[in-house]
Amino acid sequence: MVSTLGVAVVGFGWMGRVHTQAYQRVPHHFPQLPVRPELVAVAEEVPGRAEEAAAQFGFASTTRDWREVVKDPRVQAVSITAPNFLHREIGVAMAGAGKHIWIEKPVGLTAEDARAVADAVAAAGVRSTVGFNYRNAPAVAHARELIASGELGTVTHVRIRLFSDYAAHPDGALTWRYERARGGGGVLGDLASHGVDLARFLLGDIESLAADTAVFIPERARPTGATAGHTLATGGELGPVENEDYVNCLLRFASGARGVLEACRVSVGEQNNYGFEVHGTRGAVFWDYRRMGELGVSRGTSYQDQPVSTVFVGPGHGEYGAFQPGAANAMGYDDLKVIEAHAFLRSIAEGTAYGATLDDAVHSATALDAMSRSAARGTWVSLG
Repeated sequence: MVSTLGVAVVGFGWMGRVHTQAYQRVPHHFPQLPVRPELVAVAEEVPGRAEEAAAQFGFASTTRDWREVVKDPRVQAVSITAPNFLHREIGVAMAGAGKHIWIEKPVGLTAEDARAVADAVAAAGVRSTVGFNYRNAPAVAHARELIASGELGTVTHVRIRLFSDYAAHPDGALTWRYERARGGGGVLGDLASHGVDLARFLLGDIESLAADTAVFIPERARPTGATAGHTLATGGELGPVENEDYVNCLLRFASGARGVLEACRVSVGEQNNYGFEVHGTRGAVFWDYRRMGELGVSRGTSYQDQPVSTVFVGPGHGEYGAFQPGAANAMGYDDLKVIEAHAFLRSIAEGTAYGATLDDAVHSATALDAMSRSAARGTWVSLG
């Protein structure tokens, strides 16, 4: 028997749109799911944007005040895709009202924020999913299986990179993303949070770390109107960039493995250059997000001059089979969010956690806080 679940989206920028489309697509890719999301409400403070969302996607009602969603008895589950500085307040309020939450990373600005939302969810007994979407790629799922099976031997070291140019233009508007009070740690929350999640997803808990950070574009022009995404602005009053453009971090895992995590939002010539290289005593795996459906795999007994084979993911790797019937057919970013939506709705239907959870978000945020402390002190920081 299939039941209907009333859902709302709070914050309708690009990510709110992605969540909405995922809700609409999930029944087509996962028809066995016993719940069907119904778009009940959308909240967005920018005038007219919620109405546009309702007209395009069919939300039953609109509001500029997310607090109206808290009080709405039709809403059983909420996507929280508002700016980072609002995550804690909205997340705690929604959970307290008994609503399940699908919340984007990094779940606030600090580990304290993430813990507050996690505690509210636990106290209310509701389900939650966090937007660490890169772990949903079928190639990443396959890499994790190879590592866990011992195919690579004992993992010795990993390198994780997240380079992008979304903030590389010097005329990029000084939005909330560049303010410490509203954007937190800058590239740490935007990109390094994904890197930490991938590190833990693949190799387990991080024991300690040492980090260095930098701001390469110290001033930007303030926007003169509403912004969305990474808007350019010229002629406005210049203001300081208060959070990080770049982070480089050494990692020590509880397993004994070592790692390097590097993230930058101002890398000219790099567009979504995300990926990892995991090396073990008998083999290695290599993944590049821009070639999402491919995994480089080296395994065997040669050790020296051992070749790398390209594995094209297919049915049997992660959730690939829900999208394509045969290997090497391409998947995209939005497909990863459909997988995430499925994990969220399945968690609600079955009362069991699937996918990335708020516990994962707390671990990620704890590592990000440690990176900030390490960079300020110039020392290693324990996560224990």
